Amino acid sequence: MGKRVLIASDHGGFELKRALIEHLRILDYEVVDLGTEGPASVDYPDFAGKLCKAILAGDAERGILICGTGIGMSITANKFKGIYAALCTNEFMARMARNDNDSNVLCLGGRVLGGEVAKGIVEVWLNTSFGGGRHARRTGKIRAIEKEGAAE
Repeated sequence: MGKRVLIASDHGGFELKRALIEHLRILDYEVVDLGTEGPASVDYPDFAGKLCKAILAGDAERGILICGTGIGMSITANKFKGIYAALCTNEFMARMARNDNDSNVLCLGGRVLGGEVAKGIVEVWLNTSFGGGRHARRTGKIRAIEKEGAAE
């Protein structure tokens, strides 16, 4: 995995995004901030879309999205074919999102997580590799559903 990560937020995640950018840079990550630029109200789908399109274009392997709860960003990001977004509220979820599910986008809630908890989640998520094995069989099934459409 490269040391480049994309990050974006709406107004509800703006303060947490700023703290995470600073933390990631201390950890020697190249962080690309795709907005928002301040605390004024904006629409989270715009920023989720910008980040997901950049990942799909190859700008980075992974990205972090932050809104008030992380739910809106997660729902939006998972509409993009090839994006596997995971909303995580603790380090165990972050580890499983990578190890078991091979997620490429981490979603966080700026209004539900403290800064130190969020930093721990991000570090675990970025430092965990996909486990493969039986998990590869399962993620392969997810990709097949994505390709063919869900069964009715």
